[in-house]
Amino acid sequence: MTRVLVVDDSPQLLATLRLNLRARDYEVQVAPTGNRALTGAAEWRPDVVILDLGLPDLDGVDVIHGLRGWSAVPIIVLSGRAGSRDKVAALDAGADDYVTKPFGIDELLARIRAITRRAPAEEAPPRVDVGRHSVDLAGKIVHGPDGTRIHLTPTEWGLLEVLVRNPGKLITHRRLLAEVWGPKHVSETNYLRVYLATLRRKLEDDPARPRHLITEPGMGYRFDP
Repeated sequence: MTRVLVVDDSPQLLATLRLNLRARDYEVQVAPTGNRALTGAAEWRPDVVILDLGLPDLDGVDVIHGLRGWSAVPIIVLSGRAGSRDKVAALDAGADDYVTKPFGIDELLARIRAITRRAPAEEAPPRVDVGRHSVDLAGKIVHGPDGTRIHLTPTEWGLLEVLVRNPGKLITHRRLLAEVWGPKHVSETNYLRVYLATLRRKLEDDPARPRHLITEPGMGYRFDP
C-alpha cells in the first residue's frame, strides 16, 4: 500500500485529502507544520509527500531542503502560490511536481500515480555514522560519542552532507565547490582544504590520519563509512 504524507496547515484540506486518499487504498498520515512533516517523514518513511508551501513554522521550501538532506521521496507541492518564482524555487529545492490550488482530486491522484511509478527504489538512511559521531541528515545535526551536539557552520554542513549522502563514492573538487559555493567557485580548491581540515578536527579521532573523510589526491574526496 502506497504511503502518503500530507503536509498542510488547513484542517479542512487535511481531512478532505485523507478521506479521498484512504478511499482509494492509500495509507495516509497528515502533518500541520513543517517540523511535524520532517519528523513524520523520518519515522514513517512515506512513498510520497504532498506539501503546502505556506506553513506556520517553516517555509515549504525549507521543508524540501530538509527532506532532500537524506531522502529521495517524491514531493508534490500543493500550493496557492501560483507565481513562477515560487514554482522555480520549489523545483530547484528538489520538489518533483507542483499543483496549484484550487485543484481537482482526479488530477492530484493522477500526479501521485505518475510520480510513484518513477520513484527510486532506495534512498539514504536519515542517520549516518561517521566513526563515533552520528549525523542526523533530517535534523541537520551532528552528535558526538557522548551525545553532545557538535557545532558545524552551514558551509561545513554542506560539505559533510554531500559526502555522507554518497558513501564510498569519489566526489570531485568541482562538484563539491559547485554544490556548496556555487558554479562561480569551481576552481577555488583552497576552500575545500580549509573546510575539510576543520571537519576532520571535529569528526575524526585522528585528524592527521583520517579514516572516514578521505582525500583522493588531485581528484576530490570520499566518505568511507
